[in-house]
Amino acid sequence: MHFISGHSGREQEISRLFTETFTASDGADEGLLIGALVDTFMQSTPASDLFVFSACVDQTLVGAIFFSRLTYSADDRTVFIMSPVAVKTQEQRKGIGEKLINHGLAHVRDKGVSVAVTYGDPNYYSKVGFRPMTEDFARAPLKLSFPHGWLGQSLTAEDLTPLQGTARCVDALNQHDLW
Repeated sequence: MHFISGHSGREQEISRLFTETFTASDGADEGLLIGALVDTFMQSTPASDLFVFSACVDQTLVGAIFFSRLTYSADDRTVFIMSPVAVKTQEQRKGIGEKLINHGLAHVRDKGVSVAVTYGDPNYYSKVGFRPMTEDFARAPLKLSFPHGWLGQSLTAEDLTPLQGTARCVDALNQHDLW
């Protein structure tokens, strides 16, 4: 397996991966929603606010993740949210997702990101260092439909401390139905 940074020239392949994976796990509506989200990310999010990482086996895309900027109004730390994450359905449970996430976290850490957050299954994301957070600790940009899935981790040697101020995500994520 090898990792690729960026999405240029691979937009359709990445979009198809997310659409198919989320359709298989959560139904056609969710597949279309997440496919549209990744299209919007790739088309309209400034490069300084977005990281995309893919995992390939024998030149075949098997997984991808997105990290986008999350700004806190009274906090000077660089924060990115990891979302969405997809591993091809038939390739799941082989450790690809964990390896891809760890690769992405190391890369964004090297680029100066000090805090990573995500919104998903605490049981899965705890395997790669994410811990539950309350909204008193770190506000979400929009109302969370399942607050127990709000997770974060420090990417520095310092412990994670509360994120200060109101949160603002990139435009692609600024949709109530995603939260």
